[in-house]
Amino acid sequence: MKTTASFCLTLCLAVLTATPSQAAVDLKQVDDFIRNTAAEHSLDPQWVRGILAQANHQQGIIDAMNRPAEKTLQWHEYRKIFMTDKRTREGVAFWQQHQAVLDQVSAATGVPPEIIVAIIGVETFYGRIKGNHKVLDALYTLAFDYPKRSKFFTSELKHFLLLAQENHVDPLAAKGSYAGAMGYGQFMPSSYRHYAVDFEADAKIDLLNNPQDAIASVANYLEKHKWQPGGAVLKAIEQPNLNIKYNQLKPHLEDHQTKQKFTVLQLDLADGSQAYWQGFHNFYVISRYNHSHMYVNAVYQLSQAIKAMRDGTELAAELSQ
Repeated sequence: MKTTASFCLTLCLAVLTATPSQAAVDLKQVDDFIRNTAAEHSLDPQWVRGILAQANHQQGIIDAMNRPAEKTLQWHEYRKIFMTDKRTREGVAFWQQHQAVLDQVSAATGVPPEIIVAIIGVETFYGRIKGNHKVLDALYTLAFDYPKRSKFFTSELKHFLLLAQENHVDPLAAKGSYAGAMGYGQFMPSSYRHYAVDFEADAKIDLLNNPQDAIASVANYLEKHKWQPGGAVLKAIEQPNLNIKYNQLKPHLEDHQTKQKFTVLQLDLADGSQAYWQGFHNFYVISRYNHSHMYVNAVYQLSQAIKAMRDGTELAAELSQ
């Protein structure tokens, strides 16, 4: 990896002085990570050590991980965050601003523009709210002080270092969510490396600042997870007369007439009643982006609201709750 002289000097100094907040983690575990990562990926161990020496343990990140909105809110509370007139209007504006890119990407992948726009809208309010945590701090904290998901975040920290070596991110400056997700579409480092697309073919994939790359990458992610062009996502239904487990992400029930597999969602409404939805294959595909049935429903409802406003049509009644 090519670095400037000043950057090299910063790293060298960092190797000699560890920050006090690093005492919250097992430094032997960090040393093992440095040695193994450097050997596995042919990285300079001093370069890896220099970067990690500037990471800060953040207790607030662990606190946030323990109270995600999808697990602490009911559907009617969660829905209010995303289904607003402002988010819908700005979704229409984002679509209009990037229509040429969306049309091209949608034609190539089969993913509807409104789904791509809604994911970016839910994730970052169309790039406005990308997260203020240093990605390095988030991944460092979760890799070395969050045991129940340490394996996952240790892997993501490796991918983040590789992204830095590949010159896609500045490891000391990149900011994102408390979980280390980055850019318009909030890609984790592994997803960045596996699914990000260089839309403009300028030899640089920039999901943090380039909405065109972000649009293409969101669509590519869904396509690679087997999006079915023209396939249904969700359908409102009456309460099923079945003894089933609700809110499973993977379709596991079968319509005997159509042979189409589906899952059933039960969503709590503000008046104490429930709404029921069938989720199909494309519902499951969106859930690969975020493993929450409420997240998928929010994306779908926002996508339909954006499309209806853009087309000047009336939004279906079931999408009002």
